[in-house]
Amino acid sequence: MTWVDEDVLLDVLNSTPLVDGVPQDLLADPAEARAWLRQRGGEGSAQERDAVREVRDALQGVLRGALPVSALGPFLEGAGCRPAMSEQGVEWSLDVLPGRAMSVGVVLAWDAVRRARPGRLRPCANGECRLFLLDRSKTNRARWCSMAVCGNRMKARRHYQRTHQPPAG
Repeated sequence: MTWVDEDVLLDVLNSTPLVDGVPQDLLADPAEARAWLRQRGGEGSAQERDAVREVRDALQGVLRGALPVSALGPFLEGAGCRPAMSEQGVEWSLDVLPGRAMSVGVVLAWDAVRRARPGRLRPCANGECRLFLLDRSKTNRARWCSMAVCGNRMKARRHYQRTHQPPAG
């Protein structure tokens, strides 16, 4: 995993979806979490799983406005950067405590997105959805994690409400 990986950031944030109305945690089962973490460049250790779950919960709280940004500070404790020269120039290596590389990378990715694209990482506008989206559109008007799922549901719901309202009076 690179330090700033927006796809991993979104995958971590979206690892607690609702499936048929039931909250899920894709990192709850140790064996499934190991595979999930490895697919995203992690080591798959229990320590990494715990760290990623903790940073995910804190970051979801920050993005939903339930926690202050300072809640992410403890996840960076013990992290540092080390420069090295290569044929391409200066390259930086992330120094972290064992099992913390992915969780630190998620915080760094969040910060990079926050700085480069303010307001574009946000919860889905469907109140019944627990997912997040990174609006990469030119107009910054995306509202749903998926137009095919949440967008369609919300538009269909609004249409139904408009066409099935009892007459006023």
